[in-house]
Amino acid sequence: MHPNPLHTPVTYLKGVGPGRASLLGRELGIETYQDLLYLFPNRYIDKTRFHKIRELQRNSADVQVVGKIIHLKTVEQKRGKRLVATFVDDTGEMELVWFRSHQWFRDRLKLNAPYVIFGRVNWFNGRFSMPHPEITPVEVFRQQRRIAMQPVYPSTEKLGQQGVTNRVVAQWMQQLLSEVGEVIPETLPAGLREELHLPIKKEALLQAHFPDSTEQLARAQFRLKFEELFYIQLALLTKKMQRKSRIKGLPFEKVGEAFTGFYQHHLPFELTQAQKRVLREIRADLGSYAQMNRLLQGDVGSGKTIVAVMAILLAIDNGYQACLIAPTEILAQQHFQSVRELLEPMGLEVALLTGSVKARQRAPVYEKLRSGELPVLVGTHAVLEDKVRFANLGLAIIDEQHRFGVAQRARMWKKNQTPPHVLVMTATPIPRTLAMSLYGDLDVSVIDELPPGRKPIRTLHRTDADRLRVFGFLREQIALGRQVYVVYPLIQESEALDYKDLMDGYESITREFPAPRYQVSIVHGKMKPEAKDFEMQRFVGGQTQIMVATTVIEVGVNVPNATVMVIESAERFGLSQLHQLRGRVGRGADQSYCILMSGNKLSGEAKTRLQTMVDTNDGFEIAEADLRLRGPGDLMGTQQSGLLALKIADVVKDQDILRSARFYAQQLLRKDPGLELEEHRMVREKMARMDVFRTIWDYIS
Repeated sequence: MHPNPLHTPVTYLKGVGPGRASLLGRELGIETYQDLLYLFPNRYIDKTRFHKIRELQRNSADVQVVGKIIHLKTVEQKRGKRLVATFVDDTGEMELVWFRSHQWFRDRLKLNAPYVIFGRVNWFNGRFSMPHPEITPVEVFRQQRRIAMQPVYPSTEKLGQQGVTNRVVAQWMQQLLSEVGEVIPETLPAGLREELHLPIKKEALLQAHFPDSTEQLARAQFRLKFEELFYIQLALLTKKMQRKSRIKGLPFEKVGEAFTGFYQHHLPFELTQAQKRVLREIRADLGSYAQMNRLLQGDVGSGKTIVAVMAILLAIDNGYQACLIAPTEILAQQHFQSVRELLEPMGLEVALLTGSVKARQRAPVYEKLRSGELPVLVGTHAVLEDKVRFANLGLAIIDEQHRFGVAQRARMWKKNQTPPHVLVMTATPIPRTLAMSLYGDLDVSVIDELPPGRKPIRTLHRTDADRLRVFGFLREQIALGRQVYVVYPLIQESEALDYKDLMDGYESITREFPAPRYQVSIVHGKMKPEAKDFEMQRFVGGQTQIMVATTVIEVGVNVPNATVMVIESAERFGLSQLHQLRGRVGRGADQSYCILMSGNKLSGEAKTRLQTMVDTNDGFEIAEADLRLRGPGDLMGTQQSGLLALKIADVVKDQDILRSARFYAQQLLRKDPGLELEEHRMVREKMARMDVFRTIWDYIS
C-alpha cells in the first residue's frame, strides 16, 4: 500500500484490477482511492418504501415491490428471445422481462418463493412491466446491511458496456470505505467544526455515499461543500496577501500635470459617480507601494475606456510607460483611435502594435519603447513578443481578460524588473459569487451606471410572422439616417448550414433593400481578414446602411450611428452573447432598438432567455440569470472553468455556502495570517498539498 493510503492506485481495490482501473481513468479521471472516494452520487433512490402493484403510476419511476413469480416463459422475438415472468402481490400482477442472461435467470428463479424486486416500471400492452429488475430473495434481503437511500453514481456508456454498473461501483465504494475509513484525515479545525455543527470528515464521506436519512445526507453534503469552497477561498485570499506583501509595486506618488491637465481641460464629458469612485480605488492602489491587481467590471458602454486613460495618465505623471492590450485586432484598433483622440491634444504620443502592422512601421515603435520616448502602446498579443521591450513599463491594462491565458499574462510581468500594476477590464459582467471564486485574489471595481444622455436600448421579441413589419421599421430607421446590424448565429458544428442561413438572409435583405437606394455589407468567418476589415470600415464610415454578419462583429465595435440590432434565430444564442450583441447599438444619443427574431416553437429555457433580455438591460442581472440557466462552466469559457473543477459544490446553487466559506476563511487569516498556530496545522498541511497553490502566478489574472 502507498504511504498515504488515499493515494493508492485504484487498481489495488478488491474487484477493480488493471483493466477496469484504466477504464475508470479514461472515462471518469479516477486513478487513486481518493479520486474514487470523491466520485459523489448524482442522486439517491429511496429504498425504505415498498409499493403495491395496484398503486404503480405510469411515470417510469424506480420502485420496490415484494411478491412472487407464478409463471415463467421464454418468448421468441425478431432477434433472439426474451424471458418473461408473471409477478404478483396481493393487489395485482405485472411482468418482469430479461432480454439477456435469460437461461441463467431461468435456472435460478423459484416459482412461488417471495422476492423483493427493484427497477424502473414501464407501461406496455396494457400492463406494467419491469425490464432487468434487481431481484433478491426476501430472506437474503432481510440479512443485508440496509442501505436506506441507494446512491446512483455518474457513469458513461463505455463503463456500462464493460459491466461497471451502478451496483458494482456501490460495492467498490463500500469496500473502499471499510478499507480506508479509519485513516481519512480531518481537514477542518475543531473550533470551526463546532461553531458550524459540522460532522467529522470520515462520517461526512460515509453519509454522502450511503446516507441513513435525508437529514444525515444534507449535513454531510453541507460539510463537504463548505470545505471545498473554504479551501478555494483560503488559497485565493492567501495569494492576495502574498502578492500585497511580497510583490512590491511601483510607487505612483504624485498626481501631476498630465492627470490634472486632462481632467480640467480635455475631459470630453462629466464623469459619473461610479467612474469617480472607481478612479479613487485605482489611485489608492497605485499610491500604496503594493502591486495593483484590480478587475474593472462595467457593462457595455459604461465608460471603462476613460477610466483606463486616466490611469495611464497617472503612470505618465510618475515617469512610467503604459500599455493597453486587447484580444482582437479590430478592438485594438478601436482602443487606439479613442486613446489617441484623448491624448494627442496633450502632446502625448500613442502607438499601435498588432499582427498586421508592417515590419518597417514596427522598428521605430520598438526603438521608442526601449528609449522611453513612447509613453503609451496599444496592441494585441503582438505586445507580448520578446522584441517588445519597455524602458519602464508601469501599468498594463488588459481588456476582456478571459481570452488571455496564464502563460501570456506571465510574459507581461517579465517586461519589467518590478511587475507593472495591472488593470483587467471586462464588459462581461461576472456575478458576484463567480467573481469571488474565479477572481478572489483580485480587487474588484464595478462601474454600475451609464454615462448621462445614454437612452436605454428598447428590446423587442418578434417571430417570423412579424418579419414584414420589422422590415418596415428598418426602412423608417434608415430613412432617418440610421444604420442597422442583422446578425445570424454561428454554430461551429455545421459551417455549411450557417453559411447557407447567412446567405439566404443576405439575399432576402438585398431583395427587400435593393441597390442603389440601399447598400448592404456582409461579414462572415470564411472571408479573408482584409475583406472583413474593408466591409467593417465601409459600415463604420456610413457607406453601407445594413451590416449582415455572423457573430464575428466583435465585443466593443463602436458605430454610434447604428441604432438597430436585429438578431436572427435569437433562441440559438446564450444570454451573455445576446447581451454583448445588444451592446453594439445604443452608443450614440439616439434611441436604439434590439429586435430578437425567433421561431414560434420555443423551449422553456429559450423563452426565459428572451424574456430576460426584454425585461432588463442590466448586465449583472443578466449574468446572474445566465449562471442559473447554464451553470458556471460555460460562462467563462473553457480556460476559466478548469479552475473550478469542483467535486461536490456548485457555485450557482451553493452561493450561501460560498459566502459563508469566504467569511470564515477571512476570519481565520485575520487571526493567523501565516497559518502558524498549532490548531491550524491540518489547514497548513492541506494547503501545501493543494494543486491550486503550486505557483503564485496561476491565479493572478
